[in-house]
Amino acid sequence: MSCTKNMLIRILAIITYIGMVAVNALANILPINGITTGEVSNLYPNLFAPTGITFAIWGVIYFLLALYSVYQLGFFQKNKTEGLDCLLNKIGVLFSISSIANIAWIFSWHYDLIPLTMVLMLVILSCLILIALEIKKYKLSQNEILFIKLPFSVYFGWITVATIANATTLLVYLGWNGFGIGDELWTIIILFVGMIIGVATAIKFRCNSYTLVFVWAYTGIFIKHVSSTELAYQYPTIVTAIIVCITCFLAAIIYITISKKPRILTEKK
Repeated sequence: MSCTKNMLIRILAIITYIGMVAVNALANILPINGITTGEVSNLYPNLFAPTGITFAIWGVIYFLLALYSVYQLGFFQKNKTEGLDCLLNKIGVLFSISSIANIAWIFSWHYDLIPLTMVLMLVILSCLILIALEIKKYKLSQNEILFIKLPFSVYFGWITVATIANATTLLVYLGWNGFGIGDELWTIIILFVGMIIGVATAIKFRCNSYTLVFVWAYTGIFIKHVSSTELAYQYPTIVTAIIVCITCFLAAIIYITISKKPRILTEKK
């Protein structure tokens, strides 16, 4: 692939990233359609939603993606190889698509097009899954882990949780009665489904940063349920389920950490 085409992909990734950050910021500054992102969420209350401070993770995600965006332009690259160029090109295209979908998601969310937000969230998630699979094929240096794997692992983790939350919002929007099963039990089911997805994905990609995002998200749900100013421990079984899920996430982190250590073979004399 020509250097010109490489640079066009990198510039497109930068432009769409800046557009995504700008639209997400304006969504609350203006706000878009006269309502903030959080206020839209409040229109569809459910027991899976975390406390407001949890969404501060977007600041971390934007910062890490900014590091990646600068890196893919050639900054901080210690060893430029054809393989790295190929990886960055593939990521650049997928990242651009995900950023455009993210922008469209914001407008759909603020204009109450909840079914469309679900479709767009799946597009973003699909792009991040493909990015993770591409990264997994490549043997990364420590520098590349910092500037490539870490940003997309954290983003992937949060979008996985956000997809589950979006699906929950969609069910509320549609007035789904859950086959007559109560909200409390359904929330516990969703929590455990999310935990299984999170642990299985983390182990597949051997990525603790992905798992830590789930710990953060579930801690946010825990805080909302136990806070005296929010749900005030109205659903103790959900609180217990959250604790079990967080314990499983931490166990997965320990397992991944241990399994990553090189095995030292000793000969018996």
